[in-house]
Amino acid sequence: MTKLITLDLYDNQFSGHVPREIGTLMKLKSLQLHDNNLSGPLPPELCTGGMLKNLSAFENNLNGPLPSSLVSCRSLVRVRLERNQIDGYISEMGAYPNLVYIDMSSNKLFGQFSYHWGDSHNLTMLRISNNNLTGEIPTSMGQLSQLELLDLSSNKLEGELPSALGNLKNVFNLNLAHNLLHGSIPREMGALSKLELLDLSSNNLNGSLEDSLEHCLKLRFLKLNQNNFKGNIPGELGSLHNLQDLLDLSDNSFSGAIPSILSGLVMLDTLNISHNELTGSIPATFNSMESLTSIDVSYNELEGPVPDSKLFQGAPIQWFVHNNFLCGVVKGLPPCSSVNQSRGKWEGYKIRVLATVPTLISLVLIVVILMFCHERKKTKLSNTDEVTQAKVFSIWSFDGANVFKQVIEATNNFSEMHCIGTGGHGSVYKARLATCEIFAVKKINMIEDECCVNEHVYNREIKALVQIRHRNIVKLFGYCSSGQGRFLIYEYMERGDLAKSLKDNERAIELDWRRRMHIMLDVVHALVYMHHDCSSPIVHRDITSNNILLDLEFRACISDFGTAKILDIYGQNLTRLAGTKGYLAPELAYTENVTEKCDVYSFGVLALELFMGSHPGDLLSSLSLTANTSDVCLQDLLDPRLVLPDAETAREIYRMLSVAVRCLEPSPSRRPTARRASDELSTIKAGEDQVDYLQAGITFPAL
Repeated sequence: MTKLITLDLYDNQFSGHVPREIGTLMKLKSLQLHDNNLSGPLPPELCTGGMLKNLSAFENNLNGPLPSSLVSCRSLVRVRLERNQIDGYISEMGAYPNLVYIDMSSNKLFGQFSYHWGDSHNLTMLRISNNNLTGEIPTSMGQLSQLELLDLSSNKLEGELPSALGNLKNVFNLNLAHNLLHGSIPREMGALSKLELLDLSSNNLNGSLEDSLEHCLKLRFLKLNQNNFKGNIPGELGSLHNLQDLLDLSDNSFSGAIPSILSGLVMLDTLNISHNELTGSIPATFNSMESLTSIDVSYNELEGPVPDSKLFQGAPIQWFVHNNFLCGVVKGLPPCSSVNQSRGKWEGYKIRVLATVPTLISLVLIVVILMFCHERKKTKLSNTDEVTQAKVFSIWSFDGANVFKQVIEATNNFSEMHCIGTGGHGSVYKARLATCEIFAVKKINMIEDECCVNEHVYNREIKALVQIRHRNIVKLFGYCSSGQGRFLIYEYMERGDLAKSLKDNERAIELDWRRRMHIMLDVVHALVYMHHDCSSPIVHRDITSNNILLDLEFRACISDFGTAKILDIYGQNLTRLAGTKGYLAPELAYTENVTEKCDVYSFGVLALELFMGSHPGDLLSSLSLTANTSDVCLQDLLDPRLVLPDAETAREIYRMLSVAVRCLEPSPSRRPTARRASDELSTIKAGEDQVDYLQAGITFPAL
């Protein structure tokens, strides 16, 4: 059928592979295979004839590499390959002068998002979400003057938002959520007058929102949650009168009062400003927002009466929990009269106390001195009725005394039955609060002889974690210091630490090769953030399988920052030896100067452990006996409990372990940086070579 121009087989129940012979149809202009049960790869020669315009194969089970001929297929006009399992390297894609519409979302594509896309001047829709794209968003995207929809969400894109995105004057839907973007929103994006849907959630964006979205007057959906925006919620958001579906500013660091001008959003359906540091009261004018069906202000520091309207009268208590003194019509909140009486009594107490301060000041000084002398001898109190006498409680978005009491109750005063792990400086407990929220609580051992050391561990962990926020770093919710002890409250990671998963045969088999590759990428992305994207680099100093936690979706997070060090970028960073034997960089045997390369070495050991299924100590010891580089067969480095990987997976593992062993270089200067390692790991190309990678040798440096 050599003259065939159009082949439409969509919306049937075809299964099996797409015949490779279709790629030999030199005059084919339209191929539609979508909505079937097709599997296997697309024909690699699909666009060899240079006439293909319309390719539609979405909603199948296609896998294998992206057809190589598509990279240079300049005739393409419409491409739809979404919701398959296509695994391909796309860094060279993008130069399509006729392309109008392309959707390759929900596949397994990888590589950097290319600057070539700026040459596709006719593009109106570009969607490559839910893949494994890396690198930065190129400034050439600003050349796409016809673009109306851009969706690059759920990838691993890094860097800052380019100001050139402000040139996309026709874009109405912009989705960059669930990436690793940092920096602030460029002011130029505030000029996108046609923008209706904007989703920048789940990134590492920061700065203020002032003057960033003021001209986006058509916005009807705005998600900025799970970032690190600071300052006040700008009143200019109240002028976005078309906001209708959602305004989500939750999980940020907004402070100050809720601007009453937000009540001008009379069409808004859902407002979420929970998990911030907002103070003051809920504006009374919110009772006029008749379209509002959901409002979440939980986990702030709000006080005062809740507005009296139909919405608030029927609202669940969960929308208001963990604030200071909210009261009023919501079932479960106290009546405002009782709160006012309590606060009135408190004001009276304050007046009386202030009146006696001059006569008591010398007594206070004496008491403080006595308490200081007595503190090191004081043992832990056993009476749990006194747990609310915390001297200091600093916890974000929580009512401190209440949560302190709940933690004690949830762990039965740190009973062993709730213990889920122990370490050198403390134990970790699972705490299910009365609100059904689950946290991991790390209790620091305060043994008298080690009190000063563990106090430093406690303070160092807080100092490190309050500065950072990353999807692959365990989240610190709060911390407590009291006479009864010191503990930190973290997000709970359901699958526990990686070490336990690797030791248990059943759980290790759940960690298939793909999951192990993703864990390796998760860890290196966290290291890149700590070493390169923080204002001062942070070195963890104890990257081990015990300190890598996994959630239900096998997302990996680095935990336990008790030995972390924030580096002085202008001088040496001398410190005591810290870390775990078997993961320590060799230079720490002869120097006290810690650098980011110490973490890189530990990462190399961890990567080997991940794929071998056990710590590579014996292997590294045997290799260190030889003075030269050594080759080890890949198959000998793979966990024997898993079925051997297929050819393509073996190839990827080979490339990843080749990067990992370079991290084991004895000389720090010869190791890659975390960013270089991440770039190489994230841009591993798919290939069709005939090498048997299972029998290929991994070259280890002379250790």
